[in-house]
Amino acid sequence: MTRPIRALLVDDQEMIRDGLGVLLESSGEIEMVGFAADGREAIDLAAELEPDVIVMDIRMPKLDGLQATAQITASKQAEDSPPRILILTTFDHDDYVYEALAAGASGFMLKDASARELIEAVRVVHAGNGLLAPSVTKRLIVEFASRRRAGRGAKPEALEDLTPRELDVLREMAGGFSNAEIAERLFLSEQTVKTHVGHVLMKLSVRDRTQAVVFAYENGVV
Repeated sequence: MTRPIRALLVDDQEMIRDGLGVLLESSGEIEMVGFAADGREAIDLAAELEPDVIVMDIRMPKLDGLQATAQITASKQAEDSPPRILILTTFDHDDYVYEALAAGASGFMLKDASARELIEAVRVVHAGNGLLAPSVTKRLIVEFASRRRAGRGAKPEALEDLTPRELDVLREMAGGFSNAEIAERLFLSEQTVKTHVGHVLMKLSVRDRTQAVVFAYENGVV
C-alpha cells in the first residue's frame, strides 16, 4: 500500500486550518501530521515532523508565509529531505508569486480553488512537479525570471553539464509540457523523459520542475 502524503497546514485562521485539514484527509491519500498558526511555528514543526508537503498561507503574524518558506527551503534539513511547499492564499498579486518562487515554493494556489483542485495540487507538488493556479500565467514566470536575470553575467556552469537531450527536455519543461507530451514531441518513451527530468533537476540543483522552469528563463534557455 502506498504511504500517504504527510502534510503540514499553515494558516493563522483556526476555522480555515480545521476545514482544509478535513478536506485534504477526505482524499484518503493525505495524512495531516500538523497545523501551524504562523510562519515561526511552521519552521519549528517542519523540522520536527518532516512533512512531505507544506500548505502555506502568506499573510500571518510573527512571520509571514514567504519568509517561512525561504527559511524552510534553505534549512540544512531541507538539503536531505526537502518538503514541497504549496502557497495557498486569497491574494492574486504578481509580487506574491515572484516572492514565492524566489523563496523556493513548488506551487501557488488561490483559496477559491475547488476541493478537487486543492487535493490534486498537493499530489502534484508531492510528485516533484511545479504548479501554478490557472490565473497565474506563464507570463509571470517569464517576468519574474527577467527581473532576476537583470545584471547577471555569464551563464552558470550547471547548464554546461546538461547533455543536448537534457537541454531539449528542459526547454520542453519550460514550455509547460508534461512528461507524456515531451515524450511525444521528442519521440522518446515517457520513462526516458522521466529519467532525463531527474538528471536535469539533479544537475541544476533545483528541487522540482517549477524551479527548473524559473532557472531556464533566468538563464535564457527559452
